[in-house]
Amino acid sequence: TWKWVVGPMFLYLCERLVRFWRSQQKVVITKVVIHPFKTIELQMMKKGFKMEVGQYIFVKCPAVSKLEWHPFTLTSAPEEDYFSIHVRIVGDWTEGLFNACGCDKQEFQEAWKLPKIAVDGPFGTASEDVFSYETVMLVGAGIGVTPFASVLKSVWYKYCHDATNLKLKKIYFYWLCRDTHAFEWFADLLQSLEAQMQERNNADFLSYNIYLTGWDETQATHFVLHHEEEKDVITGLKQKTLYGRPNWENEFKTIAGKHPGSRIGVFLCGPEGLADTLNKQSISNSEADPRGVHFIFNKENF
Repeated sequence: TWKWVVGPMFLYLCERLVRFWRSQQKVVITKVVIHPFKTIELQMMKKGFKMEVGQYIFVKCPAVSKLEWHPFTLTSAPEEDYFSIHVRIVGDWTEGLFNACGCDKQEFQEAWKLPKIAVDGPFGTASEDVFSYETVMLVGAGIGVTPFASVLKSVWYKYCHDATNLKLKKIYFYWLCRDTHAFEWFADLLQSLEAQMQERNNADFLSYNIYLTGWDETQATHFVLHHEEEKDVITGLKQKTLYGRPNWENEFKTIAGKHPGSRIGVFLCGPEGLADTLNKQSISNSEADPRGVHFIFNKENF
């Protein structure tokens, strides 16, 4: 038995030593941004840190807990000179990080007073393959939208600097959210992309659909009264928020009709139930003919 156990144990110990060494490297918090509804953005720098779109890291803050490591998706693009995560304050550890960063204070916080942070990673996900397709469907549910912040930023950087060599030509983006609070920080990114695409006369490059899956009677009345306004009352975008859940069968058939003979990447970050639905639609809407349209399903779950 020991002959079978020694090899895997040796590899495991090597992996733990590498992770320990990486976690000891110095990380500098360059900026802390407070977003609405108790979401904070940490912008950090680390020597030799290299990332790809949609990857995640493990974070430890010794000032909060000396043992706890928590995974967070990177929301920055590889082209930026820092890496960032968005943290929503929903528990004891995140509350401790919020306070340790001085976000509970009104006065300006000096950089040297910010807590020490240990980072392990980055680690890969399915989202890294987004540049392998000419057409992609990105589906984020709730906080599962975070990997696509990195993807959309990176795509736009590549498009602005070298559009001719960018294989990706069309993005269909879907965001399903239960309440309006979760729209706040990500809507800023979409507003920026929307404005830049209009400046370059390429508004068709990114087609996005935002679905609000939960609302009350008061909110519904407010939405109806402001429906005719130029910009959406929730997100501030020109594309109006849709209510309910998408009809995935219709969405897949419409996209298949627009891109015959293509390999279309379907990327999901969300719950298992939605993954099953999208996987079934990807299979049923792919043609048997190798020259026909094919949907390639990729997923990651929280």
